[in-house]
Formats: sequence, C-alpha cells, structure tokens
Amino acid sequence: ERAKGQAKRGADVTLVPQMVLDGHKLGWHYDRVQAWERGEVFSPVTIDMALTRACDAACGFCYAQLQESDRQEITAEVIDAFLEDSARMGVRGISLVSDGESLLSPVYQRTITRGQTFGMSMASGTNGFRFNESLLSAVLPCLSYLRFNISGGESDRYCQIMGVKPSFWERVLSNVRTAVRIKREQSLAVTLGIQMVLMPQDADQILPFARLGRDLGVDYAVIKHCSDDENGNLKVDYSRYTKLFSLLQQAETLSTDSYKCVVKWQKIKDENHFPYQRVYGPPFLLQISGSGLVAPAGQFFNDRYAKFHIGNICEQRWWDIWQSDRYWEVMDYLASDQFDARISMGTLPLQHYINTALDRHVKGIERLEPVTGVEPLHVNFL
Repeated sequence: ERAKGQAKRGADVTLVPQMVLDGHKLGWHYDRVQAWERGEVFSPVTIDMALTRACDAACGFCYAQLQESDRQEITAEVIDAFLEDSARMGVRGISLVSDGESLLSPVYQRTITRGQTFGMSMASGTNGFRFNESLLSAVLPCLSYLRFNISGGESDRYCQIMGVKPSFWERVLSNVRTAVRIKREQSLAVTLGIQMVLMPQDADQILPFARLGRDLGVDYAVIKHCSDDENGNLKVDYSRYTKLFSLLQQAETLSTDSYKCVVKWQKIKDENHFPYQRVYGPPFLLQISGSGLVAPAGQFFNDRYAKFHIGNICEQRWWDIWQSDRYWEVMDYLASDQFDARISMGTLPLQHYINTALDRHVKGIERLEPVTGVEPLHVNFL
C-alpha cells in the first residue's frame, strides 16, 4: 500500500511481488470461490502431493509417520495421465511435498518438467540430499519455488532433529549453494527457501537456522509450527510456543533486503485450537499421498480414515475420481454439521488458513473479496 501511494505521488517506484507465507491467496482465485458458492463442480487451485511414500530421513516431527496406507507406485504412465487430467480440469499449481521424499521417485524430473509444459505452476519441498547439479539445472527453470527442509541450524543438532547421518549436512548445504548459484547465473525466477518445522524443545536452533538461511543466500527462511494428530501422538506441547516469541522475533530481525526470515505467526498462535468446526478448504487445496491415495487432507491418509478416502490415481484416472459422486460426497460431508474438525482432525492442517478464511466468509464475519493489482509470488499455491 505504501508503494502504491508513492506511485500515485509520482515517485519512481516499481511494485515488486511479495511472498505470502503466513496467510492465503484465495482472493486471487475468486472465480473458484464464486463457483463454490454456487454449488458448482470446480477443480482444486492447488494440489499438494508426493511421488512416493519413501524417505531417507527420520525427522522426529514428521506427520507422515502417522499417515501409513497401502502403497502403490506412481509410475511414468500414472503421472503423465494425472498431469494431463489436472491441466484439463484447470488445476493451477502442483507442489511436490505431502507425505514422502519425492526426490526418491524416478519420475521426479519428469513430473516437474511435464507439469510446467502443461501450463501449471510447479513447486517442490525436499530434504535436498539426492540432488546433484544436473538435476538442479533441469528442474529449477520449471519451478515456482524450491524449499529445502533444514530443521536445524547447526550440524550436530540438524542430524539429531532430522534423524540422519553427518554426511547429510554437508551434502544438503552443498546442494542449496549449487541451487543458489544456478539461479543467479541463469537469472531464474524460482524462489529458493529453507524451512524449519519447529518443535518447542528445539528452540536453541531458531537463531542458528535464521543465520544459516542468510549465509546460504536463499531468498527466505520460514519457521513453522509442528502439526500433531487428534490423539497427540507426536507429543507437541503447544503451550510452550508462546515462550518462544522473543526468539522468533529476533530471528525475523535477521532479514535483509534480499533475504526474509518469516515466522508463521498465525498458526503458531492458534496452537492446537480450531476456530472452525466445518472444513471447506480441501476442494481448493487437495492432498494426494505418495501411495497415489486421494484424500481431502493429508491428515486423513491413514487407513483408519478410510471413510474419507476417495480413490487412487494408480488405479483410476484422476479425471474420473474428480468427477465421481464419491469425491463430492466426502467434500460435502466435511463441510456439513455432521463433521467437527475440533475432535475429528489433527491440529493445524495444510488447509488451515483457507479453512479459517472460508469459515469466516460463510459466517459473514469477514467476506472474501477479489484481489487486483500485483500478484504475490507463488500465486497458484494457496
């Protein structure tokens, strides 16, 4: 807003797209909000998925350990059909994160390059260990963002938190530096970042992590909460986050003109409390397991949530799953008064920001409006 005001006063100002890391981007996809209000069939804006359930780390904070279901292989044939269907139905962004380390899949590069060819925005989250310069050179021009999960700022503690051998640390940092170099040499638009999933007991790593991001030359470092399931199996003590606010604020002061350290304040402050009962977000931001399982949210991947399972892209065309009665029956159930997120869902799901915004919209507390002007970075990732 300040930049717009300066422009109106005749100042020589270039409006630069900003990152939205502690919020949502529904206002830039208002056509989907309108379709939802009219009760129409509409495609997700964003799909968050993995290409495999496998992982070469053993992070103590990892929700994926609570998501086990029957595993199937996402082959080249499966992913080609999935990408074709996604583009046809109007999906705008696909992020390779979800419940596995997609770098372990033989179709990782293929997925990113073909997805971009189909006109969709592509992004990836990874621990980064399996990268090499050739692979980075191939995928970076096709990505909106590449985010490395580095949940510690010092070698020994990183290995302890991530459950990896010491060789991981140097190789991952080398791969991050290579990505930064390739981006600069080729003037690529991709945004490079690192992420810390913060368990309260790992507070000693907050400042080292923030300094590490600055030293590596990435565009941003983000510090986020740790999600837990409804039974508290990861034993996250959410009351302890409030005692870390001073440290988190110090971390943000390490930002520079070219590097931003961002704390996901809204989720951290919400702790394990749901401001909503009904869940409206999954049709806008859908999750797919590395097993091929389609479920409305990653917290429902486990077999014990089979009543929320919709289909599997390894067995059925994604287009047919999306068009099925089953797909919309599950979505409608989550949005009905028969479902209560406060007792039937793990804390702070991926869709938390948009669940909250859509709930406030329905209740008339704060209506969503279309947004115009300069689009934020990664606009197709809600």
